[in-house]
This record gives sequence, structure tokens and C-alpha cells, in this order.
Amino acid sequence: MPAATAHDLQHLFDGLFRETLNTVLVRGEGEPIYLPASATGGCNEIHFAHGFVNSALHEISHWCIAGEARRQLTDYGYWYEPDGRSAQRQAEFERVEVKPQALEWILAEACGVKFFISFDNLDGQGAAGEEAFKAAVHEQARRYLQEGLPPRAQQLLDCFLDTYIGRENFGLSLFALDKI
Repeated sequence: MPAATAHDLQHLFDGLFRETLNTVLVRGEGEPIYLPASATGGCNEIHFAHGFVNSALHEISHWCIAGEARRQLTDYGYWYEPDGRSAQRQAEFERVEVKPQALEWILAEACGVKFFISFDNLDGQGAAGEEAFKAAVHEQARRYLQEGLPPRAQQLLDCFLDTYIGRENFGLSLFALDKI
């Protein structure tokens, strides 16, 4: 089966979570954002950027980590400082991005999509510690695979494996540091 498309991800995600958690995946035209049902008047909405599969996977990963209280807040109540961050702010950004990017990598592999690590600071001072960040994402991905994923992420992983690459083609061997 070919790699996932944004439309595929929307269909699969909505099939799993529209009824059970009142949450849908939405192709947005601007910056990604999470909007709780209290802000939309309907479902919780995970907006991803411009139909990009990797953006959808990244935003889904944040949602998989966010607890019940955070899922009641716009963008989970997280701070976001746009591109152009100082080295100190970039280091903080990288620290909080390890888990979502590790989940994104796992989900990307499961649906046949190439993972691209993101430092998200093109106009700033660059990555605070590029190799250290890559190593932390790598270590967290392997830890998730060995110790278990958050429940919603596990549901998605199972669905993606059954739909795309198959369980027999998935494992720790896909997660080498030199792949990111």
C-alpha cells in the first residue's frame, strides 16, 4: 500500500476519535492549531498546515500527549514563540518537543511517511543542540516502543500498521539515529 495522504489520515483519525473523543483532524490553510469544542461550538479540532502529512502527524502527536485538562484549552495552553527564538528559548522549545517528535516519527514510519525532525527556528539562532536533540528524540522513540505509547497514540499506531506497512514490517530496527 502507498504511503498515507493527508486525506487518508483525516479519514482514519476521524473514524477512531470523532465519536469516542469528539475530535476531528482538519486541513488548515494557516498555522496549525488545536481548538477545543468550547471554541468551535462542535467537535474538538486539530488543524494541520496546508494539507501536509507531516504537519498532520506532528499535530496528532501533540494531541496524543495532551491530558484531559490541556485538551480543554486552545493549543493545549502551550506557549509558542514564533521563528526567531534566542538560543535559550530554542533550548526550551527543543526540550518540550522531544516526546511529540518521537511519537511523530513512530506514526510516520507506521504509515510509510518519511519523518523530518524539526527545530522550527529558521530565522533564529538555529538549533540549540542539534545532535543532542536528535539523540533525545531517538532515545524517546525507542523508549516508547519498548515501554508503551500513550493510549491514543497506540490506537493510531495499530490502525496505521493495519492500514499501511503491516505489523510484521515494524519494529525497533526502523529507528536508527542516523535516520533523522
